Amino acid sequence: MSQLSFSDAEGQAKRKQTRREKFLAEMDKLLPWKELATPISRYYSKSLTGRKPFPLSAMLRIHCMQLFYNLSDPAMEDMLYEVESMRRFAGISIDTVPDETTILNFRHLLERHGLGQKLFRKINKHLEKKGLSFKEGTIVDATIISAPTSTKNQQGKRDPDMHQTRKGNEWHFGMKMHIGVDDTLGVIHSIETTAANAHDITQTTRLLNGKERRVWGDAGYLGIEKRDETQQLDVDWFIAARPGKRKTLNGAAAKLETLKASVRAKVEHPFRIIKQQFGYNKTRYRGLAKNTARLYMLAGFANLIRCKQYLLA
Repeated sequence: MSQLSFSDAEGQAKRKQTRREKFLAEMDKLLPWKELATPISRYYSKSLTGRKPFPLSAMLRIHCMQLFYNLSDPAMEDMLYEVESMRRFAGISIDTVPDETTILNFRHLLERHGLGQKLFRKINKHLEKKGLSFKEGTIVDATIISAPTSTKNQQGKRDPDMHQTRKGNEWHFGMKMHIGVDDTLGVIHSIETTAANAHDITQTTRLLNGKERRVWGDAGYLGIEKRDETQQLDVDWFIAARPGKRKTLNGAAAKLETLKASVRAKVEHPFRIIKQQFGYNKTRYRGLAKNTARLYMLAGFANLIRCKQYLLA
């Protein structure tokens, strides 16, 4: 870490620990930094030209903070100047804050080489080593992430990768994030992204790990066992009944639906973390690729938060 400036030293001397400081300290312990740096290092070293580069560890930490707080590149630079705890997390001083272009270039490096997915897998591998990987059951679900509908841009068009769909009585424009999570801890193991008008059922087989014995889903997945692509799967399907039918059930059938609902509830927790805690309920970029790269990272963070009681024990 660089030598502390007077402002950084003054910030460390204060007594009260803020919620931001507590959260960053927690994530610092949860994230497997060395494992995450490994797949980036081969590309990062080749991209270094001209002036003295920023350490990879600092840029990776800055990128993670940018995702934690859903910040643009200029906003991330401003926050590093303004917030001492964020500089401390990144291991830099106020005299060595990277500018917004450097932050942008690092993000583009990760996107260009598909490193978001690799880092997501590294986090899941880390959890597997800690004994937090369960593959006997998968819950599948999808959520809509809205996209801007404005056409005030260079192309004069809405994002061509996005589409509109109707949910209930409301229309939504954007993309869908499809996930498969284990039915024990609710940890995400598979991700697919599509335009919002793609039916949930079309991505089901892509979300399975191949080792599960049971699959859970809401009423949107009814009829999945009859599709051609699932005929070879040796699994038990636990798909929820439609709300209208549930009202007519009683006895063992009603209890089974309650059981399905209690298991499927675990899939909502990762969505809550990604959309509410990390604030990614609306796309920040145009196109599926950039948003998917970001969602892989956010899914990895969500998995760590889901398992933090075991990792920090």
